[in-house]
Amino acid sequence: MDYHPLYMEYLAKEKSMAETSLNAYSGDYKEFAHYLKEKKKKEIPEATNADVVAYLLHLKSAGRSGATINRKLASIRSFYHFLIRQGEMTEDPTLNIKSPRLPRKKIEFLSIHEVELLLEQPDETPKGIRDRALLELMYASGMRVSELAMANLSDLNLRIGFITCTGEHGKARVIPVGRPARAALENYVYEGRKVLLRNKEEDDALFLNYLGERISRQGVWKIIKEYAGRAGLDTKLSPQILRNSFAAHMIQNGADLKSLQELLGHEDITATQIFMSVSKNRIMDVYDKTHPRA
Repeated sequence: MDYHPLYMEYLAKEKSMAETSLNAYSGDYKEFAHYLKEKKKKEIPEATNADVVAYLLHLKSAGRSGATINRKLASIRSFYHFLIRQGEMTEDPTLNIKSPRLPRKKIEFLSIHEVELLLEQPDETPKGIRDRALLELMYASGMRVSELAMANLSDLNLRIGFITCTGEHGKARVIPVGRPARAALENYVYEGRKVLLRNKEEDDALFLNYLGERISRQGVWKIIKEYAGRAGLDTKLSPQILRNSFAAHMIQNGADLKSLQELLGHEDITATQIFMSVSKNRIMDVYDKTHPRA
C-alpha cells in the first residue's frame, strides 16, 4: 500500500504544515522509500531499527550535512508515528535513535550601518518603491521569506502600524511596524503598487512582481541579492541573514527573549536562545574596549 498520499494529507490538514515543509517531508519520504527498496528489498513498514541506522550512515557517507540528516530523521520518525497512529504498525523503528550532534553555527547578521546601506539602494521607480518597502518590512519585522511572500494587503494595518503574519503551522502573530517601514509601505501601497498591478483585477497579495502577480520566494531572494551588490555587501546576503539582523539588533538593544520569540514566531524558545551569543559577544567587546584593566 502506498501511504504517501495519506501521510501528506495528514501533515497538511492535521498538522497545518506549510507547502515548503510539505515538499521537504515528501522528498524525505520518497528518498527513504527508494533506499529501502533498492538496498534492503523492503517496504517502509517492514524497516527495522538497524535499517534506519544504516540509512543515516548511508546519508553521512554520501556527504550529507548533519542538519540534513537530522531533518530526514525527523521526517522518518514523524511518518512512523503516523503509521502507529493509523494502526498499521505497533513498534517504532526510529526508537532510541539519537540525532547527530551539530556544531553551533555562527550567526550571520549585518551591522546597523550595513542595513542602512542596503535600505538606501532602491530608487523611486515603481519597482524601487516596492523593493524599499519589502526590504524595510523584512528588517522591521523579522518575517520569514515565505511569510513575506504570502503576506496580503488585508494583513497590513498602516493606521496603527502592524502586520498580521501567518507563520508555520498556520499560527498567526501580530508584529509592529516601525515608522520608516510604515512610510515606505504607505508609498508603495498608494503609489508603486498601483503601477505594478497593471490595470489587473485587484489582488490581495501585498507584494507584486512585474506581471502584477504575487511575488515568489525566489523573487524576494533576487531583490535582496540585487541591492546587496549595489551596496557593496556580500552577494551571499539572504532573507535569513536579514531576519538574523532584526533579531541580533533587538537583543543588542535590550529585547527580552520571550518577546523576541513571539516576534520571530519560534514555537520553542531554544531556537531564540542562539541570539544570546550575540549579546554576550557585544558585552565582551564593550568590556575589552572600555574597562581600564581589561
